[in-house]
Amino acid sequence: MTVGTGSAASARALVASVRAHWPLVVKMTRREVSERFKGSLGGWLWAVLIPLCMLVIYTFVFSVVFKARWGEGPESKTQFALVLFAGLIVYGLFSDVLNRAPHLVLANVNYVKRVVFPLEILVVVAVCSALFQALASLAVLLVALLVLNGKIPLTALLLPLVWAPLVLLSVGVGWFFASLGVFARDLKQITGVMTTMLMFISPIFFPVHALPASFQTAMWLNPLTFFIEQTRAVLIWGRMPDWSGWAISMLACSLVAWMGFAWFQKTRKGFADVL
Repeated sequence: MTVGTGSAASARALVASVRAHWPLVVKMTRREVSERFKGSLGGWLWAVLIPLCMLVIYTFVFSVVFKARWGEGPESKTQFALVLFAGLIVYGLFSDVLNRAPHLVLANVNYVKRVVFPLEILVVVAVCSALFQALASLAVLLVALLVLNGKIPLTALLLPLVWAPLVLLSVGVGWFFASLGVFARDLKQITGVMTTMLMFISPIFFPVHALPASFQTAMWLNPLTFFIEQTRAVLIWGRMPDWSGWAISMLACSLVAWMGFAWFQKTRKGFADVL
């Protein structure tokens, strides 16, 4: 089953496409994740070892060298590293998709010439692959919370809900940049700069309240700010999500996903001519 470009503007077509091709998405995601660690001695274990090493380094640098404190809620000596790591997981999920999107179609030219192949799932596979790495990092963070703080808040169970709009945002942006990457080959260099800038204008290394009031408003315009803050709220501080903010972000990110899908389906007709 292939969703035609004539139904590109339909939100129902978006859902139908993902649902119809979900077995293929799962198969391609498994293959992509396997290839990422193929030939290495550690294999899939690296998915956990890499974030574990990162967490150890952050804990040493910020709790021992800089003696940094976040200044919100009860804090242990290593709290800053845990808070920082939670923000990096959210950022890593989105930036991974954004960096890879411009090259997704270009790296699969053989699929473009197959009329029946659903090109739109390439972005979904990329998001699922990034989500796998994010979940591996999340597992490390949860173990660290249990060991260092002695407990994992029950509100951590709400994290899938918190991340649902983020996944929709990643897919929508991925579709948009995957399409643009076919026509603008230097877009990959631009997204590399964009993700680096995004890391420093997101509240990863500092809390939003540390900024002057005038800059805090601008910080909340960054779409990652809400997800980073809410991830920390449910995972580390044991707070309930901001449900009104979540509803707004869910609506906005659903709109982005629909617009990205519509754009991709409309422009895919020209892929074969360019490639």
